[in-house]
This record gives sequence, structure tokens and C-alpha cells, in this order.
Amino acid sequence: MSQQINEALGKLDLMITNAAAGAGAGAAAPAAQQQLSTAAGGAAARKGSIVQRLENAFQEGIDAAFPALAGQVGAIVQPCNNPKFGDYQCNNAMALHGRLKGQPDAPKNPRAVAEAILAALPETGMVAETSLAGPGFINIRIDSSWLAQHVTHMLRNGIATWAPLGYTGQKVVVDFSSPNVAKEMHVGHLRSTILGDVIARTLEFCGADVKRLNHIGDWGTQFGMLIQYMAEKREGGLNAATDEDVADLQVLYRAAKQRFDEEEDFKTRAREAVTELQSGRPEYLQAWQRICDASRREFQKIYDRLDVTLEERGESFYNPMLKPLVEDLMARGVAVESDGAKCVFVEGKDIPLIVQKSDGGFGYASTDMAAVKHRIDEEKADWIIYITDMGQSSHFDLVFAGAEKAGYLPKDRKVRIDHVGFGLVLGDDGKKFRSRSGDVVRLVELLDEAKRRIVDTVKERRPDATPEEVEEASRAMGYGAVKYADLKNHRTTNYRFSYDDMLSQQGNTAVYQLYAHARIASIVRKSGRDIAALCQTAEVKLVHEKEVALALTISQFSEAVESMLEELLPHRLTEYLYDLATVFNQFYTECQVVGSPEEDSRLLLCEATSLTMRACFQLLGIHVLYRI
Repeated sequence: MSQQINEALGKLDLMITNAAAGAGAGAAAPAAQQQLSTAAGGAAARKGSIVQRLENAFQEGIDAAFPALAGQVGAIVQPCNNPKFGDYQCNNAMALHGRLKGQPDAPKNPRAVAEAILAALPETGMVAETSLAGPGFINIRIDSSWLAQHVTHMLRNGIATWAPLGYTGQKVVVDFSSPNVAKEMHVGHLRSTILGDVIARTLEFCGADVKRLNHIGDWGTQFGMLIQYMAEKREGGLNAATDEDVADLQVLYRAAKQRFDEEEDFKTRAREAVTELQSGRPEYLQAWQRICDASRREFQKIYDRLDVTLEERGESFYNPMLKPLVEDLMARGVAVESDGAKCVFVEGKDIPLIVQKSDGGFGYASTDMAAVKHRIDEEKADWIIYITDMGQSSHFDLVFAGAEKAGYLPKDRKVRIDHVGFGLVLGDDGKKFRSRSGDVVRLVELLDEAKRRIVDTVKERRPDATPEEVEEASRAMGYGAVKYADLKNHRTTNYRFSYDDMLSQQGNTAVYQLYAHARIASIVRKSGRDIAALCQTAEVKLVHEKEVALALTISQFSEAVESMLEELLPHRLTEYLYDLATVFNQFYTECQVVGSPEEDSRLLLCEATSLTMRACFQLLGIHVLYRI
């Protein structure tokens, strides 16, 4: 599914509208909806994050101070390690000194380089002061008046104006979830689905044209096994089979797999059934379709709970492309025959990429090569992202190298391609997460258990809540807790699945964040002010140090999004969201809002915080709540 920024923000508008109607958002919701509805128009006025703007300014300063190196050295700006020295820091001086050393009139030391950069720095209105530290680090303090204007502008024009630059119009294929037909989705699929959805949502927010592909396993040996079992299960064979035969796919798969493993004659017949299926025998295709449809219904139960949209593009889609692909590779000498198999040997790789097996069959390597070619030639992708477990890293490295050797993937890498690997979900025993019986945990049951466990908490906090409000809150917190518990970890690490931890009302959890947002909405609601009108008429004014700190943290939303996409690490968004909630609490502890002389400005800071939190929730795929 391809979505532009308007559609992504439109979904957030709808979410806010529903929340306002169902949870009594009062005056909080209309302002947010007004701002988001103008976001698409304001996107054209984006100027980048604070870091991007500072880098542009310091780039001008570097090029002006050292014209001989103009265009050769990129400005490096990052948050300052110690806030007491500044908000940001430029770290180019030492490297520049090394490049300039020995040239006529070269600066004597890195500090002199830093001084020359500062002397040539253009006026931006952003910088309140600079200072030098160490051998040549330039500390930068952002001007509080500029920060106030920056936040005010966002409130009036929408948070989409803060979307990072450089992604608008890019065609991105995100390949994620990818369960196997006739098998239960397990926690590995849960991780792939959640991570992929966040990456897709964030790219969509930044204006990319995203195609969300679900590369399901819907072709191969297991279907011969299943179809042959179904054919022998009834006296009338496949013609007598009905939807009842695939009603419980797990039972069907286990029974068929047992016969396949234990009976050599059945294994032979199953393999013959694969050939019949691939040759297009009608009753085999009908049985295959029934199995696929039953799986889709089970998969959709997961996707509905997670609010994830995918376009199915299974292995069967690429099947007609495999024979022509191998013929092309052989004709051009990219692939050669080895021990009866057709292989692509890649320099520096210990094993070849087998594009056709010795028995004439095709495997994952063949399908994945065809997929790369199709996504570049037909989808015109600028960027292809695969989200699977870390165990498949070597496979994708080999596929990408093979695609490059074949010329399907341009060697200049104008088409970016990434494998986004992730670690395991562990149980309390530190082993792979399974049920007490040792079976794979059904994801529908896992999600619904999280929802069930939070119901009592919702009822305790809101004894007056209607059944519909309890349902909405428990879904948002239960399903959101599962997502957040996964996303807050570095994706390459393993983590322990714990309902108690993820549903905690304290610490870095979805439940805590949703409560934090609801508290801010309550402040705005209790003020009785028309926050939408206030956003258009009042201005943020920053006097107290906690106001400045909050405005700066709000403004760093763009950098969190930027950082997440640079390395495809969704935990950067959860870290930012937690930091934002923490900084807001510090502000609210020391700065009275309602009834203070600064009420207008501080209400705007509350609204800017909640709007930014809502944008984070939308990117993380978590339903927002205004009252809990």
C-alpha cells in the first residue's frame, strides 16, 4: 500500500476525531485536528530540523572560511554532551586542521580553525551564543526567542512542517511481516510486523511513496504435503474436500507433517502433488486457494488488532518470473552449473547463491532475486527495506551481492537496499518465548491477553467509564503496550516478554505515556479555553528555564525522526517520547499553567507537547487516548 503524507496525517486526524468523540476530549481535540488538517499544505514550507539548519549554516561558514575546501567537507553538528555548555556542538575543527596542515597560512591549531568558522558564520537568528571548548569544539546555544517562534509556527501550521527533508517523493518498498501460509504467526512475525509498520509510517510522514509488501510463504513443498493429506483424508479425494478441511490450519499442518516425516510413500506422493500444483492442475489449485484464504483470515485478525495495512505479494507472485530469470543469468554467464544446480558465485562469499536446485526446483534465493529485480524494474523503487530476524542476514547479504553482480541492483547503489534484522523474543526462562506446553504462542491470544489484563486498571481509574470507553482504552493500552515493549528495545537485541513490565503505569511503557498524554489533555480541558483559537492568536513566550528546556525538547522531534530513519532504529522514537514526557513533568512541577500570568503561553506549550506526543503515537502505531 502506498500512502503519501496527507493520508498518514489524515489517519491521525481520524484517530483524534474518534478519540475526542469517544473520550470527551473537550477543548483539546479541535486544535489538534485544525493543525493537522493544514499540515499537508505546510509541508512545502519545511526547512529541516534544528540540526539540519545548523549544519547548513556551519557549512556556509566552513566554505567561506576555507574556500579551498569548499564542497569537500560536510558540517558535523550534534547535540551537546553536557547541556550546561550548550544545546549543540560543531565538531569539524580538528579534522579540518589536519587537512589544512602544511598549507600556506594554515591555522596554527584546531582552536584557530574553530575561530575562523565562527567569524564566517552567517546570521541565522537561531543562535544565542557560541563558545569554544577543548581543542576546538564549538558549543551552540539556541536563542530562546527563536525557539518560541519555532514552536508557535508549528502550532499554527502543523507538525508536518517539522518532517525531515530528503524523503519526499522517494519510492520505498518495505517488505515486512511475511508469515507462512498454513502456519501460526509467531513472535518473530510480531516483531517484523511492528517494526515494519513503524518504519513505513515514519517514511510516509516524511512524504515518501511507500509500498507495504507482505511477502508471504504461499508456495513450495509444504503445499504438496497439505494437498496430498487433504486428498487422502476423504474418500472422494480433493473433490470432496471443503472449507472444513482448513478450518484449523494448525491441526491440518501437524497431521500432514507427521505423515510426511514418518511415511516415505506419502512423502513421494506429496512431492508429486507439488509438481501437479505447479503445473496448474485445477483441483490442486482450488485446494491451495482454500488453504491460502484460511490463512489470510487468521493473519487479518492480527493485522486488525495492530492496525497494520499490508499489500500481499507472496512467493507465488514471483513464480512465473523464476525460469526466465535463471535463463537470463545463465545466458549472460552470471550463473553457472555446479553439481547439477545453477549458481551465482560472488567474490568474497564462501557459498554460492543457488538460483535453481539440481532437481529443477526453485528456493528462497530464486524468489528473492526475482523480487529484487521486479521491485527495481517494475516498482521503480529508490529504496528497498527487508525486515526479518537476524538469522537471515547472511542470506540477504548474498542475495544483494548476487543482484549486484547480475546488474539488477545498480553497482552505484543509486537504489538503496537494507536488511533490517532483529533479535529474539524470550520468555521468563531466557529461552525462545513459547506457551507452557511448549507450543508457539498464538498472537491473537497474546494480544488479547494484554488487553484483558489492563481492563481492571481502566475501571479503577475511571469507574464512570462506559463499556465502550473501557473497550477503547483497554485496546489502546493493551495492544499499544505489546508494541511499545518491542519497539523500545534496540531491534538487534533479544528481550524478555513480560506482561507485568509492559503494562506497568511507571517507567518507559506505553501505559505510562498514554497516561502522560491524558494528563496534559486534562490540563487544557480544565482551563476551559478555546485552544484552537489560542493557537492562532497567542504566541509562545519562554522565560523560565523549564519552559526553554521543554520548547527545545519539543523542537527536537524532527531530529528523533531523522535519527530513526538514518539507521532504521525505531527505539529512537520511544526514547524521544519518554524524554519529552519527563521534561514536561519537570516543567509542570515548577511552572503553574492555569491561573498564572503566563497562562496563554504555557497552555500553548502544553498543546505543543501533546501534539508532538500524538505524532509519536501515530508513528508508533499506538491509538491515542485523551481521558483514562
